[in-house]
Amino acid sequence: MVRQEEEGVLSYYKQSAFGIQLRTNGYGAFYELGRMKSPRITNIYTLEITEIKHPKEEKFHGSDGFFGNTFIYGKINNFYQARLGFGKQYILGQKGNKNGIAVIGSLQGGLSLGLLKPYYLEVENAAGEREEIRYTPKDSALFLTGRIFGSSGFTKGWSELEFNPGVYAKTALRFDFGRFNESVSALEIGFSVDAFSKKVPLMLLNPEKQLFYQGHIAFVFGRRK
Repeated sequence: MVRQEEEGVLSYYKQSAFGIQLRTNGYGAFYELGRMKSPRITNIYTLEITEIKHPKEEKFHGSDGFFGNTFIYGKINNFYQARLGFGKQYILGQKGNKNGIAVIGSLQGGLSLGLLKPYYLEVENAAGEREEIRYTPKDSALFLTGRIFGSSGFTKGWSELEFNPGVYAKTALRFDFGRFNESVSALEIGFSVDAFSKKVPLMLLNPEKQLFYQGHIAFVFGRRK
């Protein structure tokens, strides 16, 4: 193993890695546990938390002005997902030496649990008082054309979660530039697709979707044994 490491060969029996990713429709983070089954193949188990955003989301300043809260006009829900998956990594190319870059391909799939959280706005109601509301047909005028002070923030709406289960598939290329065999330092580029059991309402006056495609780029770091 020492000789292999000197030659730039990835050699281990277990790895643990974290990743922070930027996606074409949001952002996320993941944890990955891998167990090497052969010199080139590793079984991986992953847990991933992400948020899916609508491409037409745009932030505006509320009625309190530049230093007040912002809001996204027409947004009615935040959509988070928790992925639990299994897959395989295949070493396409070893580093060649300690300063080289290993190229690793991966394919995985599994369950995707969608979490739909209502998006709340702070508005001025008919009595001239501030009120926090979510979108309903009854409050549509206040939500869309009333005086809006900004969004109510991240903590509002968690008691009203709606669940939307689904499945996902993901493929990626990882470029591991870590100098030492015991550490994971890599850049990953990939593509994934999620299919949910029912359509996801994100923005008013826009089609609801069940199928989401996204690319991602991620920085991955961790340890090997």
